[in-house]
Order: sequence, then structure tokens, then C-alpha cells
Amino acid sequence: MTFANSVDIVAAFLCISWVGGFCTLIVIVIRTVHCSSLFGFNDIEAYCNSVQYQFNICCIGAGYVGGPTSCVIAYKCPDIRVTVVDRSEIKIQEWNSNNLPIYEPGLDKLVKQCRGRNLFFTTNAESAIQQAQLIFISVNTPTKTYGFGKGKAADLTHLEAAARLIASVSTESKIVVEKSTVPVRAAESISKILLSNPRPDGVTFQVLSNPEFLAEGTAIENLLEPDRILIGGEQTVEGQEAASKLVDIYLRWVPRDRILTINTWSSELSKLAANAFLAQRISNVNAISSICELTGADIREVAMAIGSDSRIGSKFLEASVGFGGSCFQKDILNLVYLCESLNLEECAEYWNQIILLNDWQRRRFAKNIIEKLFNTVHDKSVAILGFSFKKNTGDARESSASYICRYLLDEGAKLNIYDPKVPKSAIFRDLRCSEYSDESNNESQIQVQIHDNAYSAAEGAHALVILTEWDEFKSLDYEVIYGLMMKPAFIFDGRVILDHQRLQSIGFIVHSIGLKLSEGDSHSTGNGLAELKLTNGILNEKSYLMFSSTEESSNPERKSKVTI
Repeated sequence: MTFANSVDIVAAFLCISWVGGFCTLIVIVIRTVHCSSLFGFNDIEAYCNSVQYQFNICCIGAGYVGGPTSCVIAYKCPDIRVTVVDRSEIKIQEWNSNNLPIYEPGLDKLVKQCRGRNLFFTTNAESAIQQAQLIFISVNTPTKTYGFGKGKAADLTHLEAAARLIASVSTESKIVVEKSTVPVRAAESISKILLSNPRPDGVTFQVLSNPEFLAEGTAIENLLEPDRILIGGEQTVEGQEAASKLVDIYLRWVPRDRILTINTWSSELSKLAANAFLAQRISNVNAISSICELTGADIREVAMAIGSDSRIGSKFLEASVGFGGSCFQKDILNLVYLCESLNLEECAEYWNQIILLNDWQRRRFAKNIIEKLFNTVHDKSVAILGFSFKKNTGDARESSASYICRYLLDEGAKLNIYDPKVPKSAIFRDLRCSEYSDESNNESQIQVQIHDNAYSAAEGAHALVILTEWDEFKSLDYEVIYGLMMKPAFIFDGRVILDHQRLQSIGFIVHSIGLKLSEGDSHSTGNGLAELKLTNGILNEKSYLMFSSTEESSNPERKSKVTI
């Protein structure tokens, strides 16, 4: 129920308390008709334009960052009007419906509580910008796919377009806040665009950096209880005043000691560095997992042992098929490009190794599946459980599952995929299914089929592959699944989440990341696992290819080998 609707209903009930009988019915009908006229989005927006808010915020970009961030600000600051704008009409329609464009635990409740009260979604960016005193830029900054910096540098096309739009429509001074992940000194470019365009006398712009540190799947929790809020601004009186206004907003629910104010360039670099450090930990533990598979060490025990060291900590030490998502790889490549641009070649090579090792982890897992299935998966059914890059999100961008599935498809496998949240269209898009599916819809020739439950996906499968750590996969009835599968029935645990002993007792042949393979299965030297050699106690620089010397990485700009 919107604020406007509630006003009318309260008025109706007041009339009921004073008037009875037939007159009451007339009052209710009149008020209901008026109430229904406010259900249209534009009418609600017009109605609420008359409400006096203490402050107006506009967020450009209604994606995984802009949407949740705006919802939490609106929830915590009911006297602040928050308007989220996006050029995609479909996305805005979904934000204004019960079918939100993204899945995030707790997000739907916040939207229902705030939408129409002080939270609005619209494609009318010009109006929202004009009314706002503070504007978040939360647009996509993907890796460039063309020209100089292709495959590494950030594409700032959308960021520049947002800055130019702000400059063209602003009639009052604005605080412009970078939410998007950007290269160092991007704020300088934004400021130059804003100040170079014609504007009314007295109109000024202050540009701040306020990077997000959200983890998809826990974004609402991260926003409500953040580890820290980082605000970067110019070290001028005007810059510090602008930063102070943003600090005041966060102080509504964040303790002051968690709000850090630093200079703009430090803030921009901190975001890139934070993601690089987190991805580095994942690649670190995955490198150790390969040693475990050859020696009999258990990666879970090793991770527990090193994570108990207070200097290291236990977070991001879960071995897996590799990291994914829209941020880690993009931001590391951005950092690599920055280092190269500054002639810091050794630093660039160091950070690039994280990407190479992540690619290698995916390839060796896919290679192991093929080899264990008697060196061929051609025309074999493989059940894929999980397609999102992590649990509790429907986001499959750059997911390890998509890479591994493509490796298997290239070998001729038939995939039966189940993920509880990733839309069917997203799976087909990421797998580029026009390459793998037959237009005639002849089921015998279609290589990819999407299922609505794990049991259906497992029926007739030669192997079941866990690629996302969804909790529901831990509690499946694996005795039933075993009965549905071809024999011998293989399970490949790419997230180390299953009870392997129990699965073996049922009859499965089980293989897992970070664990030595079953007796008799793990002694081959050609099983796609890393050969690690020590020279004077240091890992040497010998490179090992996963498939052949001519194989290319999924990114043609990167080498297909890993130097360890």
C-alpha cells in the first residue's frame, strides 16, 4: 500500500466513524475511486512531488548496486526522497512490480515497504536529476572489448554519458557521487565534464567517491550493517562540505567510526585493491587445493588451520571451481591495466596471475570430469546443479559454471541444468546456445536443457556436477538421485559441500575439489592436476597446459598457461 493510498483509506474510515448506513457506503465508494486513480505510477509520483522531503537523492542506474543501495537509504531515511532512474523501461517496470529484476534476500520486503512512499523508480532521468541535491552514479563499467586497453581497461562510456546528462539538465548545484567501480582519477574526468559544459551562474558541482563493498547474496545485510563506509573527496573546503553531507546521510544508521573519509584517489584505488585482495585469497586456496588432491591433505582442514591464524582469518578460504561475478575479474584486469599504464610491469604480471590461476582451476576441473568419464563426454548426459556465480543470487555473470559448461559442450556433452534463481534466458545467453542447440527443437539434438528441480536434471545422467554452493543441494535425497542416474554414477563436487562418505556408501563415485581421489582413481599422472616442483624451496616457473599447447584461454587476450 502506498502512502497516497493510505491517506485516502484513513480519510474513509474517519468518515465512517461520523456517518452511518447508506451515507457510509457512498463515502467509501467515492474514496475508493479516488484511491484507485493513484495506483498509476505517474499519478503517485505527481502526488508525492507535493510532499516536502528534507532532501532529494537521485541514483542513475537500477542494477545490482544502485537498486539495493537506494532501497536501504529510503528505508533508513524516510524523510529523504530517493528516485532511481534507468534507461531500460523493462527494468523500471520490474522494479515497480512484484517481479523485481534482481534477486537478493530481503530486497523485496524493503521495496514493498518504501516504494511509493519515498522510493521511486522511473525512466525520467532529467526530472529526477533536476530535483536532486545529491546524485549517485551507479552505472555499468565493463571491461573494454575494443580498441586500446581491450580486455583490460574499464569502459567508461556509461559513466561519461551520466556525467554529461547531469551537466546538461542541472539548474542548481549538485553533489555527484561515484558508486560505480572506476579507474583511479575517474572523478577528475567527471568533474572536468561537469564544469566544462555551460551552466547557470552560481551552479557548482562537487564529485565524491563512495565505492560499494557489497557481496551479492548478502547485499542488504552488507548495506544495513556495513564493515565500513568509504567516502573520498577533494581536500578543499567545498569538497569536505560535500563529503560531510554524505556522511550525515549514512550516520542515520552507521556508527561514525565506520565511516572513513579520505581523498578521492585513495578511495577509488581502495575499491580495486579490495576486490583484488579478495580474489587473491580465492586463488590462493584453490592453488593449495590442487596440492591436496595429489598428497592426501584435506583442503577443509588446511583452510581451517591457516584461517585460525588471526593474521589471516577464515573468510574467503573456501576452495571451489573459481571465483566469478561481474566484479573480481573486471577489477583485477583494470588494476593490471593501471599498472601497465604506469610502467609497473612486475606489478601488472603479479595481479594478472590471479586471473590465470582462476582460468586454470576451471579448466582442470572440466578436464577431470572428462577423464573420469572414460575420457569422453560425447553424447553423455551431465546434470549441472548451480549456474549462478555464488549462492543466494540469480547473477550468472562470469560464473565459473558458464565456463565449465562451455568446456563440456565443446566436448559434445548434453547438459541438464538446474539453478533455483538464474533465469532460463540468462543461462542460454551465457552459454551462447545458438552454437549448441538445434533450431528444429529435436530433443535428441539439443545439447542444453533447463530443469526446474535437481531430480529432473539428474534423470539419466552419467554424472552430477555441483557448481554453485546452494544450500538445497546439501539436503537432496541422493539415494533417489542415484536411482535416477546411469551407472556407474559420478558426482563431482566443485564446492566441497557434500557428505562424500555418505555418497560413496550409496554407490556414487565421488570426486571433489581439494580432496585426494578415491583409491585406484587418483594415481594417473595425466589427470589434469597441477604438477608442482620445488627449486630451493620455491615454486619454479615451469608452465603447465591443461589441454594442449595450442589451447587458448576463454579470453584471447590472456595466455592459456599458468606460471606458478
